[in-house]
Amino acid sequence: MKQFMRLLILSGILIPFSFANAQLKVFACVPEWAELTKILGGKHVKVYSATHARQDPHKVQARPSLIARLRSADLAVCTGAELEASWMSMVQRRARNRKVMPGRPGYFEATDYVRLLEKPKRLDRADGDIHAEGNPHIQLDPRRIKVVAAALAKRLKSIDPKNSNAYQQRWNSFDKRWRDSMARWKKKAKPLQGKKVVVYHREWIYLLDWLSIKRIGSLEPNPGVPPTPSHLAKLRTLQKPDMIIVSPLNNKKPAIWLRDKKGGRLVTLPQTVGAVAGTKDYFKLFDTIISRLLKAGN
Repeated sequence: MKQFMRLLILSGILIPFSFANAQLKVFACVPEWAELTKILGGKHVKVYSATHARQDPHKVQARPSLIARLRSADLAVCTGAELEASWMSMVQRRARNRKVMPGRPGYFEATDYVRLLEKPKRLDRADGDIHAEGNPHIQLDPRRIKVVAAALAKRLKSIDPKNSNAYQQRWNSFDKRWRDSMARWKKKAKPLQGKKVVVYHREWIYLLDWLSIKRIGSLEPNPGVPPTPSHLAKLRTLQKPDMIIVSPLNNKKPAIWLRDKKGGRLVTLPQTVGAVAGTKDYFKLFDTIISRLLKAGN
């Protein structure tokens, strides 16, 4: 009996302690939001990224491992604007976790909080991978990241109120460092203003808008459609680009062909955190992007 009572007492001590230190389980659809959640959540969150930096977030299999992760999640953080539409809805249905369904506090879409560019005037699958709400690749614009981070910090506080002060402190720290970094990046990138570029996929539109760089063409004839000989022939009529931008996910052969025909520097930019060496966090991501653009633009 004494041993049983001792166990009860120990249980009374240990169980509340374990709850007090429980981490919020977060399912992030893509690496950029996994990283941002880690920055804002710190030790209070346990983040799982459903995709990695060398994976196309449009094309993901609804694997049993993803379903299992979402089933136990307290919060799902995705891009939205149909970026993950081909797989996330299926994972949600099979996970049967009401907490992380659309419309619930446990489901967060980054694109809900910012204005999207390139909203199509018509919807036709013949035009390629068109997103009805606009271009979803907001992770490449520090201005929009700041807005998303503020909204995500607020959501973390509402879901996990006992750690609200910690989330607020981490947001305050991030906000100051991010604003200082944005000013530094913009000043450093000033020589890039007015540069003309050809991109592979139109995921760079937000970055170009932020830096006042002009896109004069895309290697893809339509979003998500690989370059065709006829389209490449049309690109030969363009003015000479200063740079041709690709990501590590892209086939570089069309870009090399265009460079050889038209000139301009070929530059590989990381499209998300971890896409190239030395970009494991958001700050290093933009340090690398700016440095590579300046080197190619000189």
